Amino acid sequence: MRVSNRQRRLLEVLLNRQDEITAGQIAEEIHTSTRTVHRELQELEPLLSSYGLSLVKKSGIGIMIGGSKADLAGFKQSLNESETVTYSPEERKVLLICRLLEEDAPVKLFALAHYLHAAIPTVSHDFDEIEPQLYHSGLALIRRRGYGVEIEGPESSKRRFIARLAQEFLDHSDLFGATHGQSSKWPVTRKLLTMVGVDNFFAIEKTLWDWEDEWPNRLSETAYTHLLIQLSVAISRMQRGHWILSSEQPAAADKEQDDPRLNRLAAPFGLELPEGEKAYLLKLLDGGEEKASDASGVLLEKYGLMLAETAVDLIRSVDEHMDIPFTKDRSLLDGLIRHMGPALERLRRGEVIRNPLLPQIKKDYESLFAAVRAGVDQTVRDAVVPDEEIGYIVMHFGASVERLNLFPRSIKALLVCTSGIGSSKLLAVRINKEIPQIDLIGHYSWYEAARIPEERYDLIISTVDLQLAPDRYIKLSPLLTREETERLKSYIRKITLKKVPAAEPAAPADHGPWDRIKLMHGYALAAIQLLDRFAVYRLDIEPGERHLENVVTEMVGIVSSTGNIVEEDTVIRQLINREKQGSQIIPDTQLALFHTRSESVRQPVLCLFRLNVPLLLGEEQAAADVSHILLMLAPGEIDKPSLEVLSEVSAMLLQPEMVELLKAAETERIKAFISRELEAFIKSKLEWREHS
Repeated sequence: MRVSNRQRRLLEVLLNRQDEITAGQIAEEIHTSTRTVHRELQELEPLLSSYGLSLVKKSGIGIMIGGSKADLAGFKQSLNESETVTYSPEERKVLLICRLLEEDAPVKLFALAHYLHAAIPTVSHDFDEIEPQLYHSGLALIRRRGYGVEIEGPESSKRRFIARLAQEFLDHSDLFGATHGQSSKWPVTRKLLTMVGVDNFFAIEKTLWDWEDEWPNRLSETAYTHLLIQLSVAISRMQRGHWILSSEQPAAADKEQDDPRLNRLAAPFGLELPEGEKAYLLKLLDGGEEKASDASGVLLEKYGLMLAETAVDLIRSVDEHMDIPFTKDRSLLDGLIRHMGPALERLRRGEVIRNPLLPQIKKDYESLFAAVRAGVDQTVRDAVVPDEEIGYIVMHFGASVERLNLFPRSIKALLVCTSGIGSSKLLAVRINKEIPQIDLIGHYSWYEAARIPEERYDLIISTVDLQLAPDRYIKLSPLLTREETERLKSYIRKITLKKVPAAEPAAPADHGPWDRIKLMHGYALAAIQLLDRFAVYRLDIEPGERHLENVVTEMVGIVSSTGNIVEEDTVIRQLINREKQGSQIIPDTQLALFHTRSESVRQPVLCLFRLNVPLLLGEEQAAADVSHILLMLAPGEIDKPSLEVLSEVSAMLLQPEMVELLKAAETERIKAFISRELEAFIKSKLEWREHS
């Protein structure tokens, strides 16, 4: 048995416990991050299995090693007699990559083995596993006898790889905490912090926040952190003499080269930027501004109607499970779309989702977690969503629960996270519920908070360590545990120097009669126009011609005959491509929803096609017969009420009554059901109340 020092300590913690222990508690005992604990546990599972043992993970309770007394005793003995290696295989690989990226010349294999206190064959085996990772990142591992080892490739690819390692292995507390320079950090953490150039963060953030542009403030927490890491890696690499060549990066236009942001970014570090570096930095900044624009624009335009439908379906599902009116929380839908769009993209690409808060989320939100898990399984059909991602979605619903229970507040506080937004949103509403006297006057980055005049607030609450005196802030987790609630109350009693009288609760924002009439008109008009054009068609297709292309062509031709489609071929192609991306069959039915938005569609369309011969849709084992197709078309540019009405209709397909009506009912009965559901939807959107 060969284990690293950290793995040995982790195993000893588990073996010395008689009951469960959370990953967070393990991390605290061995002085590392929760993310690292989860990674090490995953690596140790095969080792435990070879001794007849397993990791028993109890939702919301913790982890323990399971097995017979004899197997446990045998494992303990083997662990005591085992050889301790300085680094785990994963740590060795990261350190090898970092060492080679730092060097300008090849490094001898024996020197690398000595550096890692490992055997030469061990290091050679590590390189075998590293090489494919580098290759997929546009880099090459050069190994020649008598020459040594080096990493070749564009400097921009090397920087991207360093940023990727940082995001995979470093927590926010590593990047933004006040203790990142302490020697107690693990070697991999120290090395990556050096490669990232974490000491540059303060100057880079100052430059970003000093710009007149507001776009950095609109970035999501993840996007902001990613941009900051990329910029810091670039500055750090330049400081070490690793420059981007002009031939590697297309030169920026003369006007762009004079962009004042570039000089202001380089000035604190005394750097003279060549053309290649100017073009590279501009590309990073333009990419960040584009993401900020996406975040502030219409999300449905980016991720499509399908994501909106999925989010609506999920909200309705969790609403039914929990009997909580989530559909009345307007910001929940927006938050889910913002989160689930990028998250589902990452899952479809096969990226691993990590969530160090997962055990605590399961413990504090047990019933909500189960409801969201069931809802996601029911609504997300084109991706396997792990519990780690479910945890993040639960935080959105948890925040919604808290938003529905706000109270008046009186003590002014700043809420701080790395970029001023993100997981702090959940903490904010938790604080509102647990200590309603706290008035959170805003979400800020730590850089901004340190510069706000102290007379404007009573205390600072942060989700990460800050480079501030301990008496100026309190650090809490986004979930605000019971212990932290008491600690916060104690902090307020002891530290707060200025109290303000309780503010009068603000009058609830409400629409006046004229606004309600206009809203009602917009949604009602969208519903009327859609249902006026609703029709049921019988589609007779010869058995030998029942192909997807034939069916879609026939349906589009029928709709086109009403004058509602400009270019049939465009709509046909879009519908076929949508189906090929993932089957749109409603589970456990013979009903499918075909939909798309297109510039070739004049007005929203909703119609039902009943096939004389079932159509086989889907791939291989997931294939199923479909005898009814609900076709939903919308223009490329569509107003919000029309889009929401279409999305609400698609959500009705989860109702058994709707499915049964589409199977056999006549047109008027289907329209009556949809009308009744849309009426309830419009009333909920207007937040009407029945008065006695």
